[in-house]
Amino acid sequence: MQIGEYIRRAGAMYGEAPALTEGAHTLSFREFDAATDRLGNALLAEGFEPGDRVGVLLPNGIDCLIAYYALAKCGLVRVSLNVRETAADHRYKLGESGARGLVHDEVDDAEGFGAPMVYGREALRRLIDGGPTGACRMDRDLEAPYRLGFTGGTTGAPKAVTLTTLGETSELSAFLMDLVPDLEPSDRFLHAAPIAHASGAFFLPSLVRGVHQSIMPHFDAAGFVEMAEQGSATHTFLVPTMLAMIMEEPALETADLSFKRICYGASPIAPSLLERAMARFGPVFAQTYGQAESPMVITFLGPENHDRVGSCGRPYTTVDVAIFDDDGKPVPAGERGEIVCRGTQLMARYWNRPKETAEAFRNGWLHTGDIGRMDEDGFFYILDRKNDMLISGGYNVYPREIEDVLLAHEGVVEAAVVGLPDEKWGDRVHAVIAGRPGLDSEAVRLFCRERLAGYKCPKSVEIWDTLPKSGAGKLLRRAVRDRVIASADATAERQSA
Repeated sequence: MQIGEYIRRAGAMYGEAPALTEGAHTLSFREFDAATDRLGNALLAEGFEPGDRVGVLLPNGIDCLIAYYALAKCGLVRVSLNVRETAADHRYKLGESGARGLVHDEVDDAEGFGAPMVYGREALRRLIDGGPTGACRMDRDLEAPYRLGFTGGTTGAPKAVTLTTLGETSELSAFLMDLVPDLEPSDRFLHAAPIAHASGAFFLPSLVRGVHQSIMPHFDAAGFVEMAEQGSATHTFLVPTMLAMIMEEPALETADLSFKRICYGASPIAPSLLERAMARFGPVFAQTYGQAESPMVITFLGPENHDRVGSCGRPYTTVDVAIFDDDGKPVPAGERGEIVCRGTQLMARYWNRPKETAEAFRNGWLHTGDIGRMDEDGFFYILDRKNDMLISGGYNVYPREIEDVLLAHEGVVEAAVVGLPDEKWGDRVHAVIAGRPGLDSEAVRLFCRERLAGYKCPKSVEIWDTLPKSGAGKLLRRAVRDRVIASADATAERQSA
């Protein structure tokens, strides 16, 4: 089934019922269907052809979702861009995907991002409001590119992930069967996390079940509590960083909230944070584990199993998951190895990267790069990340990218970036550097802030005389992390003595 048909069916089934609310602006299901038709028709009239890639660089909002699903209807391939990333990130991703178009929110220098056809917010609104009416139907092969996501390898260089209509409908089915099976028209879903990231995965399941969805353009804890209370929100998705902020919000203590299901994922969660949150909200939490190559869908941990501290749950109904050793063979329950999975939710391939695709898919299984174990009851646990990737505030952070920026500072000779456990951020980005006399940690942090997206910048910088290396001269990032944590533990013990 084509994605556009879900939009059309919801418009027919739920009609003038409210579908989307952003501030004072609300669209009905029928109005959303019509708006996506008009924009889809307008884009084809502009000269785009099915299969062309189009970047969408818009903040959370109704226009963002209209753009996403207009592209689905007219056969174009969405390239989702994160407004929190830098201009250099956008240029790279648009270039890597070969994007022919870009829709943006009046971003400075968007004309220089490399896409030939560029539309700011005003131009987008003209296309939405004035596009040709009538159904926009451009069927694509179910295994052809539907959208491109991005991930990164051990070096931090992002790779475009080719996602298909078959994969999108598989994710939809998995959510409705396992993660949010209780969705119904009387519910309200509050989008607080970025729609360009994980929260967008909940749009289609909510739409097809007739749920009224409210959108926060920008997250803040006080605003979340207020919107959740005033709008009687029953469902939401949060990364652990957001949940930590909400738990510190004074208004939470007296707020009258109605949550039936709070989904979370995208980064590790501290057991202490989850315990406090469950004490406040009750047994309503559901965790989902996935990655860009298998978006949001590998395992899930339902509310009834949240006594299994540290588990990422059991496989979704439609997904096979296993633990393999380095030789690609299954290991017994309790033993650690690499988490692998297979199913129709998976990416088709890395865009224009056959070698990396073959490396990711071996013997029919996607190798996630995550180290974990499975217990006797079939619950999985993530123990480590094979490629040293960090997840801070729900966003992937690649140490090599930050280290390259640090090494560009004139005073830095060696650099290692590690993730430290943090209840708020999941992984707190910490840099250890060595270099020339006069090296100043705050000056280095300022240097990074000018060159990196905010979530990638080190939260702290430590200066050492030299960094540990192997006999071959390779920097030992794990040894750096272990020493930092040991030092912090020793300090805490002295302070408590």
